[in-house]
Amino acid sequence: MATDYDAPRRHAGKEGQPEPAPELKAQRNTNASNLIDEDEGALADSYELPGADLSGEELQVMVHSAQADEFTCASCFLVRHRSQIALEKNGVLYCTDCEG
Repeated sequence: MATDYDAPRRHAGKEGQPEPAPELKAQRNTNASNLIDEDEGALADSYELPGADLSGEELQVMVHSAQADEFTCASCFLVRHRSQIALEKNGVLYCTDCEG
């Protein structure tokens, strides 16, 4: 037997209850549409899409030299604290994340 899943469902105990008036159905639908009052245009402008042209943007970053208690991992090239040294091969240091 084929079942139409888009048809309204009738539950076993609800045969005796009347259908809501069309005015109530319309009011129910308008109340739900009033919940969202954000301007979609302003919301869309706040997101930056991947691949956006950022050639006009200028970035200001302070660069510090490596501190005495830091090293640069030879595998991932991240500056890490010396407590994360996992392996040293031929004078080259590797972090715990890369050597696992």
